[in-house]
Amino acid sequence: MTIVEMLEQARTKIDRITVFGLRDAVARGAIVVDIRPQAQRAVEGTLPGALAIERNVLEWRLDPTSDARLVAATSHDVEWIVICSEGYTSSLAAASLQELGLRNATDLVGGYQALKAAGLLGVLTKATHCVREAEAVTAH
Repeated sequence: MTIVEMLEQARTKIDRITVFGLRDAVARGAIVVDIRPQAQRAVEGTLPGALAIERNVLEWRLDPTSDARLVAATSHDVEWIVICSEGYTSSLAAASLQELGLRNATDLVGGYQALKAAGLLGVLTKATHCVREAEAVTAH
């Protein structure tokens, strides 16, 4: 299997969100997770209100059965929206989360770059649950 085939297969498992659907998803309680590495966030910019969880620990933090889970990882029903720079790695990550049973895990089409291009980087800042969870993760 090639990486392109793997990506296509991963995307058949998830119902991807567009930048214009993100506001509604967050309004219903979805939690946005930025999986870009710190070095990439330093160059491209941060996403205020998103949880910054690097890809290598993502499953450990979001699986409600994991000893290393986040406080927000309360059940397999949490809606997680994974964001990377352009929406490729996030699709693979969201499919992996789906395989863990996190049935509402998805990703953002176009990733951080699409949000930036649409002028929507501040879409999460008014969602109190996003700010609360980001503060909780930062405190640890």
